Amino acid sequence: MRRLAVALLSVGLVVGGAAIAQSPTASAAIAAAVADAARPEADRARDAARKPDQMVAFAGVEPGDIVAEMSPGGGYYTRILSKTVGPNGHVYALVPAAFAQRPGGLDNITALAASLGNVTVVPVTFTDFTVEKPVDLVWTSENYHDWHNGETANIAGVNASVFKALKPGGVFFVEDHAALDGAGAAVTQELHRMDPELARQELTAAGFTIEAESDALRNPDDARTAGVRDSGVQGHTEKFAFRARKPG
Repeated sequence: MRRLAVALLSVGLVVGGAAIAQSPTASAAIAAAVADAARPEADRARDAARKPDQMVAFAGVEPGDIVAEMSPGGGYYTRILSKTVGPNGHVYALVPAAFAQRPGGLDNITALAASLGNVTVVPVTFTDFTVEKPVDLVWTSENYHDWHNGETANIAGVNASVFKALKPGGVFFVEDHAALDGAGAAVTQELHRMDPELARQELTAAGFTIEAESDALRNPDDARTAGVRDSGVQGHTEKFAFRARKPG
């Protein structure tokens, strides 16, 4: 991931209180990706709450980057990442191997990948995965808490696999529903939220440096104590976002 080594070609950008450098080319690519008329209307309806332009800029995504997106779901961010990295970049959509064993489990994401042209769907076990080449960025949105639960309840294994997949200097972007600081691991299953401080400790233990935290998705109206599917907060939870860097 080229992090704007030539300062004269960079402009300053503040995203959620974290000052970062964003090239004019990257800024234009992100804006075009979010404005893409091919995006489903249902995705566009979520933009006000999810702020995808700010999140992609905060992560530092640029044209030509190689990205691994973990648990892409319906492809909300797959579309935006694909368009941002462009024809010289690539997105690996990493889906749980169990999905591939279900009849039709990969149909939607495979069809989306075919339509975008620079996306490859890769069924993996998150606690021990590899990609065919080191990547600039590993991206996950609203999934980190899940990796504390069920079959993937080995967050150290997940973080180690991410660390291994990244190029030196690469970024692990983690965004998730925020629990109260100090809430601990129990809320990952009870509320489907993540304690930001626990996530910070886990990422640091894996060897990452938490380079920045965005507050763009803060919501003071969310007490962070209700489940994310509770009618009072669904779609409007407070979220945290970390830019965690692998040492170069």
